[in-house]
Amino acid sequence: MTHAAEPETDDGFAAFATAAWPRLVRTAQLLTGDFHEAEDLVQTTLAKVYGRWGRIPPEGVDLYVRRALVNNNLSRLRRRRVAHLLVPVLPEPARHRDAGHAEHVEERAVLLEALADLSARQRTVMVLRYWDDLTEQEIADVLQCSIGTVKTHARRGLAALRAHPRLASGPGPLAGPPRPSGPPPLPGPPLRTPYGARP
Repeated sequence: MTHAAEPETDDGFAAFATAAWPRLVRTAQLLTGDFHEAEDLVQTTLAKVYGRWGRIPPEGVDLYVRRALVNNNLSRLRRRRVAHLLVPVLPEPARHRDAGHAEHVEERAVLLEALADLSARQRTVMVLRYWDDLTEQEIADVLQCSIGTVKTHARRGLAALRAHPRLASGPGPLAGPPRPSGPPPLPGPPLRTPYGARP
């Protein structure tokens, strides 16, 4: 008995996922505040993207994946709010002890703490604008909203971060010009890439 050959469904997905994994995890970590949740979020997002890979236009892959990542995170936050209403005291998440210099770990902890105080939309806009370096139009495309809405979230989010007591107390990731040249480093364990060799 002969078996029909499986259809070619990858068509570059593995290469894309391997290359995109580090930056997607970095973005997801800023969105979630937790390295392991970030990996889970990216894993879930890429699994969903893989199911529609053949129908995504090559020029629209980055937009599609970013939008999927953001939407999956917003869904995760909604589920968490529901769980919080049902269970008043949630168990503490497991924390990963990061390797690296103590000051870098502390800087990241302060940044994640400040981001966690923002609304989900403000936090998303801040991450996409100042760490992923997207334009306002690109963020509007990801969030499927107006540029005016993006500007409002960015203005309020940046003001909230700059007013945060632990960020305002000294130089940090938001010190200096409002448009940093690149994202601040996020020290942590080596990124594990489930779709190929480590980048």
